[in-house]
Amino acid sequence: MTTPEFSRPVRAEQIRRITGDVHIAADADERAALARRFGLVTLDRLEADYALSEEDGAILARGRVRASLAQPCVATAEPVPEVIDSDFTLRFVVEEGSAVEGEDLELDAEDVDTIGYDGQQIDMGEAVAETMALAMTPYPRSPQADTALKEAGVLSEEQAGPFAALLALKGEG
Repeated sequence: MTTPEFSRPVRAEQIRRITGDVHIAADADERAALARRFGLVTLDRLEADYALSEEDGAILARGRVRASLAQPCVATAEPVPEVIDSDFTLRFVVEEGSAVEGEDLELDAEDVDTIGYDGQQIDMGEAVAETMALAMTPYPRSPQADTALKEAGVLSEEQAGPFAALLALKGEG
């Protein structure tokens, strides 16, 4: 198994001794590697502040992730800047078959994101990187995206939707 680009391991036995918020930030090499992994044009900033606690056999991480990045536009490939500033709550639970086995957890739709770990240590850097990736705009569009798509012959939702034929009859399509 390869080491994540932004690895900040925390041993499970140390969780009780960590008091207050912890700050982590990706350095330039880590940001460049994460940009390649997530297909970003740039990743100028990735940092987080978080606190850890134990609850019902799980490790809870509550904090805030902040990132400045640019993704390629889905239509033009031009950089689309984005700033992420988002709270997160993560629950780390021991995976089945790992060294330490926990009790079964019942989760409902309102529960937090759950990440499996080996019972020995969690990786907050990787968790923050994945949290950033989930917070990014899924289909970034530059201001020129609609023009580029139209020139390529891609129909808009209105032109291709179920009422497109009616609009064409009215002379609006």
